[in-house]
Amino acid sequence: MGFFYGLQQEEYDRQYDDRELVLRIYHYFLPHWKRVVIVSVVTVVTSLIAVLPRIVTALGLDILVVDRDNLAVIAGIIGIVLAGGVIDWGGTWLGRYLLARISGSIMETLRNDAFAASVNHDLSFFDKYRSGRIISRITSDTEEFAQVVQLVTDFLGQLLQVLVLLIYLFTISWQLTLMVIGFIPLVIVVALSLRRIARRVTREGFQVMAEVNAAIQEAVTGISVAKNFRQESTIYDEFSEINRRSYKVNLRRGFVLALSFPLLNAVSGIGTAVIVYFGGLTTATQAITVGSWYLFVTTMDRFWFPVLSISAFWNEFQGGLSAAERVFALIDAESSVEQIDDRTVPELKGEVTFDDVDFRYTEDEPVLKNFSLHLQPGESVALVGHTGAGKSSIVNLIARFYEFQGGRILADGQDIRTFDLTAYRQQLGLVSQAPFLFSGTVLENIRYGRSDATEEEILSLARKIGDGDWLATLPQGLQTDVGERGAQLSMGQRQLVALMRVLVQRPAIFILDEATASIDPFTETQIQEATELILAQSTSILIAHRLSTIRAVNRIIVLRDGEIIEEGSHERLLREGGHYAELYNTYFRHQTPDYRPPPHEDEDESYLALLPQYRTAAR
Repeated sequence: MGFFYGLQQEEYDRQYDDRELVLRIYHYFLPHWKRVVIVSVVTVVTSLIAVLPRIVTALGLDILVVDRDNLAVIAGIIGIVLAGGVIDWGGTWLGRYLLARISGSIMETLRNDAFAASVNHDLSFFDKYRSGRIISRITSDTEEFAQVVQLVTDFLGQLLQVLVLLIYLFTISWQLTLMVIGFIPLVIVVALSLRRIARRVTREGFQVMAEVNAAIQEAVTGISVAKNFRQESTIYDEFSEINRRSYKVNLRRGFVLALSFPLLNAVSGIGTAVIVYFGGLTTATQAITVGSWYLFVTTMDRFWFPVLSISAFWNEFQGGLSAAERVFALIDAESSVEQIDDRTVPELKGEVTFDDVDFRYTEDEPVLKNFSLHLQPGESVALVGHTGAGKSSIVNLIARFYEFQGGRILADGQDIRTFDLTAYRQQLGLVSQAPFLFSGTVLENIRYGRSDATEEEILSLARKIGDGDWLATLPQGLQTDVGERGAQLSMGQRQLVALMRVLVQRPAIFILDEATASIDPFTETQIQEATELILAQSTSILIAHRLSTIRAVNRIIVLRDGEIIEEGSHERLLREGGHYAELYNTYFRHQTPDYRPPPHEDEDESYLALLPQYRTAAR
């Protein structure tokens, strides 16, 4: 099965080499280069000041070797050491403060870029990839990337610190300094040897975190269904399994990353021991003084820390690179919907033409083939057909949620692929089968498509629907809080708010996928009134599930397997007795006032003869 079994990469993931990633990261640093320079300067100055007490202590030792009772020297050493510690603390605080500003700003920019890329991906992207994993890249991975900012800034400062200390060590003893330099390649080799495995386990850590986020998001979203079927323990067990896998992956990641410093400390410890030994011999021969030897050993200790940090940097840097890799992959993911131009969109009249359109979701899943359809401006049509007939595909193609593979779709005689996509969609009004409302008030949701709409204008339109009675059913009218996803409203109320949102928008083309959920006759009448108001001002394409809607349109388009097999008015299609008549008897006839359900078996034995027909209709 393997340790990382079940961890998946997305199809849009890609491997970036370190050079490509570093160059990309550099562009995020570029606007903050002044602060980076300040942090580096502060780090160097702080390092120099931190060395000063050691120099003073070394000089004082040389004096005290001759004059042990010199209290002024002792007091001077204590004062300088204390002052150096305070300045070191202040410089470190300033550097960390500026570093936090840099990393916060870069993370904000990267998160904005990732979010913008996500919301601009076409609808098929979200059909294909789980939202929890996308959320993980925008939140967790960008936060992890912020650690790269700190690492890089620390790296620059520590690199300067090493150079300064190295120069100073040369002034004390060039022979011992060369011995110190000889250990640096060994430290770097040890650090780089862990690089590849660190990159791998870190990438796997992010993948499993995305799995955890996806599981939580799905469980919370579907909690009502889980409770309805009493499956709380099942979703807990599924999450527990994913969480256990996350624990194992992160345990291994922590082990690999934690291994860096102990190994590097061991190497530097050997180097320090060697230097102490040979330095002692040098002191014994009086080549350098005791104070200089002390200064060399303490400065070397200060020197090793940034060297170890720089070496370990490459292992820790892999975590940030893995996070950046995932975020950049999300940003760089190619859209399947591609506009061939971005021309300004004129005010559309609403003429829609499908010209020999071919469409498929996958290579082996054709939906439309050589499909043609023409809608006159202001015309309303209802699309009917069994599931899989192509109804939703047609409206999704008009909205440019998916890319078609052949033919053309025209709006007012112009290819919709040549329009600026945002401007084009502003002239579309869409109501999905399960209307989505954002947290906020009814008024805010109605204004979502047209922020400049006044409350008086909205109230005027609302009163045209059932004389505004539907507003009276809302506790605070337009100021009623809809709750998360509209949970505080009934399904019928959500549909009315969604229709009002489109009515206020006044789109050139109206697309409605009617809800299949049953609602009370009073609310259905109000929904029909709202729908008819929109039909009167827009070219309308409706996926109809209500008989009242079908009767209200100018033309009914009957689809089967992606082809138009019948079209006409309700009465005409019923008279012809074709596929529409079959659909009517299956789905719509029970909505007519004179409809009577089949008799009970005990009441009429002829029911047995009709039973197969009704079972077929039910299917």
